[in-house]
Amino acid sequence: METVRDVRLLPKAHLHLHFTGSMRPKTVLELADKYGVRLPEALTDALTSGEPPRLRATDERGWFRFQRLYDAARSCLREPEDIRRLVREAAEEDLKDGSRWLEIQVDPTSYAPRLGGLIPALEIILDAVETTSRETGLGMRVLVAANRMKHPLDARTLARLAVRYADRGVVGFGLSNDERRGMARDFDRAFHIAREGGLLAAPHGGELTGPASVRDCLDDLNASRIGHGVRAAEDPRLLKRLADREITCEVCPASNVALGVYEKPEDVPLRTLFEAGVPMALGADDPLLFGSRLAAQYDIARVHHAFTDAELAELARQSVRGSAAPEDVQAGLLADIDAWLVAPVAPVA
Repeated sequence: METVRDVRLLPKAHLHLHFTGSMRPKTVLELADKYGVRLPEALTDALTSGEPPRLRATDERGWFRFQRLYDAARSCLREPEDIRRLVREAAEEDLKDGSRWLEIQVDPTSYAPRLGGLIPALEIILDAVETTSRETGLGMRVLVAANRMKHPLDARTLARLAVRYADRGVVGFGLSNDERRGMARDFDRAFHIAREGGLLAAPHGGELTGPASVRDCLDDLNASRIGHGVRAAEDPRLLKRLADREITCEVCPASNVALGVYEKPEDVPLRTLFEAGVPMALGADDPLLFGSRLAAQYDIARVHHAFTDAELAELARQSVRGSAAPEDVQAGLLADIDAWLVAPVAPVA
């Protein structure tokens, strides 16, 4: 008989979850039916079967296909009530997986055309987050993300908007989409605006391209967190730099495999990062398309990388320390993680 603790009961913070990608498959299908949206066959098949679509985004054609499916799902979000439903359901799913603090990432320009403009779109999202957090008890904040595929001036506009709403639940500023497009340095002004406004800088890097993109995020954007960052494992000197500066990498094992960054779950360099002392916050990225949520990422660490309960607890601590949660919230979460680790465990076959 083996004893293992339930990772769903392990308190943790979730720092890498995209807005549209957080939706339940059932929700997308119901909204598509409501608005008469014709979804791509690959997406419909995936949503009805529970099997994630076959994606390989390591080439530009594969990334375009991934974006097409993502955009199709996003087109089903048309009314404020849809936004409220998404946020509520994302919180419910996170709570089931032991999340006690969620920083959900969104580019409000993607929703602005149907929600009355950029400012109304962000306000609708923030209102939904505030209400959901209050009603569910999940600490929940927003990270506004710019798009690498758009002009850097658009990113500056978003940075100023994000700073303007820092007292309404915006805690960070990111940079997403294909990191092979748009040099990090082109967005340095936007990140300067965000940092000066008190927001943490959390651009994507080190997923589709190698260690150089992580270095660019550090050197050009002064990142305090890195979205993904797994390719840093290919450069020992970069690993040491991340560890020394305590830069948290938001590692998403299931999506790394689903997008073809690594062939198998055991190929994701969790051990390399962990043993180098690089802080990690495991994340689900886009569970709508990748088929697994937060607790499953901890299961990958346990099953495919032999992380012990003590090491899983340390991963949870790292997610909390890397978050924008207030100090008292962090302290409470860290104490609850310690309690999880010493609680009695029932044997399982």
